Amino acid sequence: MRKTRKTIKLVALCLTAMLPLMSCDAPGRQAVETPAIRPADIADFRVLYSQNCSGCHGANGQGALTVGIGRPVYLAVADDGTIRKTIEEGRPGTPMPAFARKSGGLLTDAQIDILVHGIRGWANPGAFANAMLPSYAPSPSGDARRGAEIFQVSCAPCHGRDGRGTRAIADSSYLALVTDQHLRTVIIVGMPQLGMPDWRSHNKPLTDTDVGDLVAWLAARREALSAQLKQ
Repeated sequence: MRKTRKTIKLVALCLTAMLPLMSCDAPGRQAVETPAIRPADIADFRVLYSQNCSGCHGANGQGALTVGIGRPVYLAVADDGTIRKTIEEGRPGTPMPAFARKSGGLLTDAQIDILVHGIRGWANPGAFANAMLPSYAPSPSGDARRGAEIFQVSCAPCHGRDGRGTRAIADSSYLALVTDQHLRTVIIVGMPQLGMPDWRSHNKPLTDTDVGDLVAWLAARREALSAQLKQ
């Protein structure tokens, strides 16, 4: 019995002595470290999107503070060139920054390729095969007077008769932050996360001309409000 106790004590002492050697920081033992990945070497779409896009465009591009660039409607009207240019150059004068290194951003051309390809992967090519989608690019100058009439029928119930209701869209602060192209995109794609329907879900689907006229009216409101602030 005494011999057994001595044996147990001896084993315990040996294990205690070995613990420091089992530590990663023990002298003479090289610690196993995961090599750090440089930002320029990140090639995972999910990581790139999460770090650079999701804060404004939402998880999986479904929209948050702005347009859902992963929504099928957006991807049906915006081609790869449009998506790439927007990522590379941003939207000057708006909260959308340029991400390409050549434009002052931090992303390489390869990383932008990964983002474009990943975003395109959210598309549903057949979703609007028979739909008369308005075009992404603006048509010739719209008619602001007709746009005012369309606004009263299709938009005023939510945005107020003058566009400055509870969900103000003809507000000087908002209009100063967005381009005409952004307004066009929002009208076409909608912002469902904020209760804004796409071009189909008004009292009747909006035509390409309708969208252009609405943008013209909002652009005119921007100019009028800006003039009032300067007085």
